[in-house]
Amino acid sequence: MFESLQQGLGSAIRTLRGRGRLGESNMREGLGLVRQALLEADVSVSVVRRFMDRVAEQAVGERVLKSLDPSQQLIAIVHGELIQLMGPVDHSLHLKAKGEVTVLMLCGLQGSGKTTTCGKLGRYIRQRGRNPMLVAADLQRPAAIHQLEVLGQQLGLPVYADTEAKDPVKLCQAAVRKAKDTDADVLLLDTAGRLHVDEELMRQLTMIDRRVGPEQVYLVVDAMTGQDAVLSAKAFNEALELDGVIMTKLDGDARGGAALSVKQVTGVPIKFVGTGEHLDAIEEFHPDRMAGRILGMGDVVSLVERAQQEFDQEEMQKQEARLRKGEFTLDDFKKMLGQTKKLGPLNKVMGMIPGMSQMTEAVGDEDVEREMKRFVGMIDSMTPEERRNPSRVIDQSRRRRIATGAGVEPHQVNELVKQFDAMAGIMQKMSGMGIMGRMKAMRELAEGGALNPGGKLAKQKKSTGKRLSPKERAKLRRQREKELRRKKRETRKNRK
Repeated sequence: MFESLQQGLGSAIRTLRGRGRLGESNMREGLGLVRQALLEADVSVSVVRRFMDRVAEQAVGERVLKSLDPSQQLIAIVHGELIQLMGPVDHSLHLKAKGEVTVLMLCGLQGSGKTTTCGKLGRYIRQRGRNPMLVAADLQRPAAIHQLEVLGQQLGLPVYADTEAKDPVKLCQAAVRKAKDTDADVLLLDTAGRLHVDEELMRQLTMIDRRVGPEQVYLVVDAMTGQDAVLSAKAFNEALELDGVIMTKLDGDARGGAALSVKQVTGVPIKFVGTGEHLDAIEEFHPDRMAGRILGMGDVVSLVERAQQEFDQEEMQKQEARLRKGEFTLDDFKKMLGQTKKLGPLNKVMGMIPGMSQMTEAVGDEDVEREMKRFVGMIDSMTPEERRNPSRVIDQSRRRRIATGAGVEPHQVNELVKQFDAMAGIMQKMSGMGIMGRMKAMRELAEGGALNPGGKLAKQKKSTGKRLSPKERAKLRRQREKELRRKKRETRKNRK
């Protein structure tokens, strides 16, 4: 997400680095590049104009121009203004006390991901100790009723549906009565959508709003539609007085202009964002964390929160105890890889760690994922003793046996052992650190190449300071494959 904006703002900041103290002319040059980056990311023109006025007022002044590092000052100013642009946000769902029924209404256009978001939000609410019920109030599209019932089965959540119903208002009222007769204390209304905003849609939603009286009304919009999402949010808000926006498919939106525009244009904050197709891919929208991602500063806090939810806490405690004793084996390393996969796609995880988002751009997700599978294959081909002390036990004959079992070359087994030795030392140092200290150490590991199967590529990427084009990445991959073939030929020659 935000790839276009990240590149544009990164380029603008780089033009100001290395120039010492800046004058007004070259500072304005940098601000012009910031403006261009925002416009190319599909941010609303009116929003860009107001944003740049505020940034320029702070940037072209004595405090910045006399600074020892004006580029860092500009980053701080842009970061602060991005937070103000997208926030503040109240993440509370304003749920009533247990025993009382809270009604939350979801609305939006067809294709925005409303029904799936209803399921995701139900899962999110249940994780917080409440008992949600999903209500199939979209009577215009029979498939929506079936889809919600399937989601309810997958999540283990009750679904109120009536395929014979004709009036969505009466159906929602019946759902409230049903909830009071059961233990459900949160109702999620999946209302009808249209291909575009029209009077009939608004009339129906307004009637539900008046007669059922939901505590919160959320609009689900598709980030991929760009400024159309902002315009539809404005139209819905004028009719319903929205309490928040849930933006879906943000992971597939390389520009991200809608996320930056919706709060300023409508006055309604983004409360949640969908970041994937899985039913757990919904997260609270934090303007400060999102601004950090946009500027390449990472989002360690969200990563830690997700790790706490997804990781096996009992297994983590066991690994902690082993590390405190100075123990870290290839079995531990394999378990760590398995835990990391639970956090989602590698590029998403790396993008949340400061300084590591560019690494995956250099080597590509496919390269790293393939190498990780090789790691696991090699570890599985080892004996328990070899996993405990690889550098001491594994000799040339053992390397050949492991390589044959894993379908790799002996030199790749040797590389794994070297990388593991580098990692083991740092992991043992990390045993007494807090979570922030561990993240810093992990960053040092990655930058040093211990976690990076494509270390050569990543170092080349880091030295240029520029994002590699697809052709350049393909060329580097070909070079790497050529090098691997050369090593294979040497290995076969040595065997003869």
